[in-house]
Amino acid sequence: MANDNLLVLNSTSGHAGAMPSTVNQVQQAKITRSGSDWRTLLAASITVLSWASAFVVIRYAAHDIDPGALSLGRLLVASFALSAMMIGRKLVRLTPREWALTALVGIAWFAVYNIALNAGEQTVDAGTAAMLIQLAPILIGILAGFLLGEGFPRMLVIGGLVAFAGTLLIGFATSTGNADLAGVLLVLLSATVYSIAMVAQKVVLRRIPALQTTWLACLIGTVACLPFIGSLIRDVAVAPALQILGVIYLGLIPTALAFSTWAYALTHTSAGKLGVTTFVVPPITILLGWLFLNEVPPMLAIVGGALSLVGVAIARRPSRPKITAPSGM
Repeated sequence: MANDNLLVLNSTSGHAGAMPSTVNQVQQAKITRSGSDWRTLLAASITVLSWASAFVVIRYAAHDIDPGALSLGRLLVASFALSAMMIGRKLVRLTPREWALTALVGIAWFAVYNIALNAGEQTVDAGTAAMLIQLAPILIGILAGFLLGEGFPRMLVIGGLVAFAGTLLIGFATSTGNADLAGVLLVLLSATVYSIAMVAQKVVLRRIPALQTTWLACLIGTVACLPFIGSLIRDVAVAPALQILGVIYLGLIPTALAFSTWAYALTHTSAGKLGVTTFVVPPITILLGWLFLNEVPPMLAIVGGALSLVGVAIARRPSRPKITAPSGM
């Protein structure tokens, strides 16, 4: 009966038959969005797990391989892997603006971020580094809110603050107090360039496929790190086999795979919401360090990890859509 009334009202307004079509479109949109949502969640999950594992591998490989050499090594491996993945794919021509933004991503994120973080963690303990680097999701939310027009959804802000509080607890629990000013500034530089690069990448991904964007940025980052080729050759010549395997792993999984899945997820969600998911990295890193490095985490770190997970869950909650009355009713 209610449906009959709706049809009568639409008929008197000169829009008979429009309602069923609109309903079908809405239902189709919901199905499409549902399929896209789980793929986006899967892609983001692969990225966070891969990046969390990278911290454990870096902690092991950095003993005999310098920061610049380590960055170049993993980028060379990633460039070969991504180039193989691009075989047979049709390339989309970039505009000059898109080239400039892709170059920014490659230099800032793939090169400067890795080198600065690797160098910073030589003089900054893991706990302090975790607190500093997790300023990045906050900066991403601010930049995306202003520059990309994403705004500041209430649940995203609340969840981000809760997750950051969890990171602070992890940092306090695992900090040893070993941090000099130069190291702190290097880690802060990493967080800053990472935030800027992600916002730039979001703009490029509006038209350029995720894999192509990642491939080009990785090649640019590799070229930027070429001055470390001599150091890489010397370090690899004397490094144990397991550390060389660690560099290969860093190139294949946390770089080639994880940056590709990250770009895919960024194509299908807001930069602010995706940035908050990286707060899950420290708790997973603690768990992996416990399992593989026998680093037993303090109880406060476990509490902080749980709090970070709660914060991310809050931030990922969808906003309630505004219900507006149909026109002519």
